[in-house]
Amino acid sequence: MSPSYRIIRASSQVLKISTGSVKIGLLGLILACSRNGISQSADVAKSKSSEPTRKRFMGRKPIKSDEPDTFLTALRDGKSVEEFRNGQRIFLQGDVADAVFYLQRGRIKLAVTSERGREGVIGMVDPGQFFGESSLVAGHPLRMASATSIGHSTVLRFEKASVVRLLHENPEFADHFVSYALARTVRVEEDLVDQLFNSTEKRLARVLLLLANFGQEGKPQPVLPKISQETLAQMVGASRSRVSSFLNKFRKLGFIDYNGGLQVNSSLVRIALRD
Repeated sequence: MSPSYRIIRASSQVLKISTGSVKIGLLGLILACSRNGISQSADVAKSKSSEPTRKRFMGRKPIKSDEPDTFLTALRDGKSVEEFRNGQRIFLQGDVADAVFYLQRGRIKLAVTSERGREGVIGMVDPGQFFGESSLVAGHPLRMASATSIGHSTVLRFEKASVVRLLHENPEFADHFVSYALARTVRVEEDLVDQLFNSTEKRLARVLLLLANFGQEGKPQPVLPKISQETLAQMVGASRSRVSSFLNKFRKLGFIDYNGGLQVNSSLVRIALRD
């Protein structure tokens, strides 16, 4: 068997697994939304997918806020608390990767910028999540993306050596950290499949539902923190005018509202699940 054939077959298997994960995840999403007042069909109600599939839709295993905080207090050295205002950069693409961060409050945007200055959003960090963990990977001395605060954020900064020491000394912390890192990898695969196979309309609906915490652990947050249409366009991979057009459509259909912020209604799941 030639090396090129093995690569093609392996890529096909990954794509097949990722596509299935997205389909299963969407089912988990509608189950989660049903618990918030949206009706579902009898077939979906009888589905075997529940808590595990709901977690797979998000592509990560959420960590309860009190658990990592307890572990992180064990780090006496190499730790600092930093506050960031809206639009302030935590680190820039190309900076030396010498620390790992943990978000206590707020929201962080992760983005990459091309040589021509075009920016693309590759992820959003919510409270209780790590970011900048690629600094622990050998051969990655520089940041591959920039991290920017959306609104006011409180961040714990840990020196790389301190995190490495805790990973070796505290198995429970290591279990949470590794589970989170692996789950984020799954999320990246799901995002890739979303970009390859779904329309702009469905991608936008999925992004809004994820930002509003539908289908995740914890309570949904229907009213999103201030987020611009430009940022949404970068996350979806479409022009701002196209995203604006779909947002207007969602508003007319009652899927979203503008009432003290962008309010996402659970009925938006119909767009995400539509063939």
